[in-house]
Amino acid sequence: MAKLTKEDFISALKEMTILEVKELVDAMKEEFGVDPSAVAVAAPAAGAGAAAEDNAAKTVVLKDAGATKMQVIKLLKEITGLGLVEAKGLADNGGNVKENVPAKEAEEIKAQLEEAGATVELA
Repeated sequence: MAKLTKEDFISALKEMTILEVKELVDAMKEEFGVDPSAVAVAAPAAGAGAAAEDNAAKTVVLKDAGATKMQVIKLLKEITGLGLVEAKGLADNGGNVKENVPAKEAEEIKAQLEEAGATVELA
């Protein structure tokens, strides 16, 4: 079996959920009789704050459809699954496009709508 480098181990820890790290710590306690939690949990905790912030739920809010309203309506239909009338109503009146979506997805939706000419905010 190939030896796992420190960098590989840390990289693997960064990709784990808190539950997976806890299970790893428990397994290390059982296998080696030592409590590695002070060391093993400290590294992901630093990255966990950034990861939690990146995955925080956001709401995409349409403020204005802009001059190219038809493009925005088509995009709203695609993003939300709304019908034409509902998407037009959202474009005309503004409002929440999608609620409680991961920050990354919210940023992507915002970028798509802004590219189509809309004014969008994340809440």
